[in-house]
Amino acid sequence: MTAGRIPDDRAVRWGVLATGGIAERFTSDVRDLPGAEVVAVASRREASAKEFADRFGIPRAYGEWAALVADEEVDVVYVATPHSAHRAAAGLALAAGKPVLCEKAFTLNAREARELVSLARERGVFLMEAMWTYCNPVVLRLAELVRDGAIGEIRTVQADFGLQGPFPAEHRLRDPALGGGAVLDLGVYPVSFAHLLLGEPDRVQADALLSPEGVDLNTGMLLGWESGATALLSCSITAGTPATATVTGTTGRIDVPSGFFHADRFVLRRNGSEPEEITAGPEATLHGLQYEAAEVARCLRAGATESPLVPLDGTLAVMRTLDAVRERIGVRYPVDLEG
Repeated sequence: MTAGRIPDDRAVRWGVLATGGIAERFTSDVRDLPGAEVVAVASRREASAKEFADRFGIPRAYGEWAALVADEEVDVVYVATPHSAHRAAAGLALAAGKPVLCEKAFTLNAREARELVSLARERGVFLMEAMWTYCNPVVLRLAELVRDGAIGEIRTVQADFGLQGPFPAEHRLRDPALGGGAVLDLGVYPVSFAHLLLGEPDRVQADALLSPEGVDLNTGMLLGWESGATALLSCSITAGTPATATVTGTTGRIDVPSGFFHADRFVLRRNGSEPEEITAGPEATLHGLQYEAAEVARCLRAGATESPLVPLDGTLAVMRTLDAVRERIGVRYPVDLEG
């Protein structure tokens, strides 16, 4: 049997590493996903792990990460820690031979991302960024229409994601050591959306309002491609934005309403034709994280070590763009000085 392969006749058994809000939403979705179950959870505090396990009916709770990755009944580890801990958590699981689904932003910088990807490829172990947008069927349909020329050649992509705040100085979003700021926490979504449609940009420009701690509070990004396409993107932890996206081509436009990164519908406007609304199916009533979990299961059952929907080379490209944005706006994390 190929390393990491899961037999078709049994459920994929998940171990959840961390107990925050995103871990709760993921666990809730996986519980309702056919052929999947959560069998273990780990936190740095055993009490937190036990409370989480009790709430979701999970058989085992661990007060250390190493115990989770050593659990022989865990097929795949979902890393749901803040991104400042992704390198350590995902690296621990990969070194133990456990497949990993790692939350985004994938790591704090491109160097850490390269280290994880290299480790996974050297060990032949599955690794995927939890970019749920790339597994969303509505977004996939949007990308397919764009590739098929439904709106001609792309000229502009616009997308935003901002939270109202304010976040106090002691919050993790204000801490450089924890990868604070808007770019990694929120900007990863509009940047990834532009990458999905246009690939890695040839030019990156950015401007930002920085906090006294040196993290970005409000950032605007302008990406450019040799094709002539541009992307105007923004992220903020001081202003609530509509979180919409628009893709404009030479023969039409696609509008995605609020929550573009987990879209349940969009409107296709072809020049000279009536608008067409494309919507999701009834399964969209879950949080939307079931799609990435299903893609991981599909890959593991096939014995694959990478997902074609969320390829590792694409994750590395996004991290390079995020690094370039931070360089332009002058945001440095302590980890950037390492290596």
